[in-house]
Amino acid sequence: MSKTVENTLLQRRSIRRYERDAISADDMQFIHDAIRNTPTSYNGQQFTVIDIDDPETKERIYEITGQKQIKTCNHFLVFCADYNKISQIARAKGVESIPFAGTVDGLIVGVIDASLAMMSALTAAESRGLGTCCVGYTRTVAPARLSELLGLPEGVCIVCGLTIGIPREQPDMKPKQGESLLIHHNGYRQDDMLRELMEYDREVTLFNESRTGTKSDNDWARHITDYYREGENYHMGDALRERGFLTHD
Repeated sequence: MSKTVENTLLQRRSIRRYERDAISADDMQFIHDAIRNTPTSYNGQQFTVIDIDDPETKERIYEITGQKQIKTCNHFLVFCADYNKISQIARAKGVESIPFAGTVDGLIVGVIDASLAMMSALTAAESRGLGTCCVGYTRTVAPARLSELLGLPEGVCIVCGLTIGIPREQPDMKPKQGESLLIHHNGYRQDDMLRELMEYDREVTLFNESRTGTKSDNDWARHITDYYREGENYHMGDALRERGFLTHD
């Protein structure tokens, strides 16, 4: 069942519980076509998507990540920044290989391309009435193990995962920051945003205290800074350098 563009974009929520029913071949083809038509930097298409529907492979990824939605979804898509393909054809044609993946900008370009592709897939899936959940932990939990499991060559790194399936739940929509905090006009805001930020922090706290399902006393500020603190221990620089990224300025 197709949804309007407005509902697809404004009613989106993360779905972590799915029915056992399979996604139709037509819906998956639409998602793949949307991915292929993603806008990318200079049409370089510096990304690749691994579409996983094999139960055993999903189970193995679940064992590594602990993210149950990966095991129960119908398709798990892994979005990767990819410079392997351009390197292969450059060598074949005798074109001088440029180690762009090793630069900061090369990493950013690949991450942006893969992220845009993920949003294309998410929007396409949601428009067909399917549920999705972005799983950033796919990138950080065990980069070497997951890269080996998926057979990723040098010059390819995981950016994010996306679970897709037929929804088994309809969770409450999380509150988002107001337009004035997220969208600034003709330059970054110069006035004091603290009052609005504090109001949003309280809104998040009230939501977590009263939401359907698992409740908590999480606010926004402490919860997010705790996430950043945890992220300090991921050592992503080392993991990326092992894959051929961030090797030089």
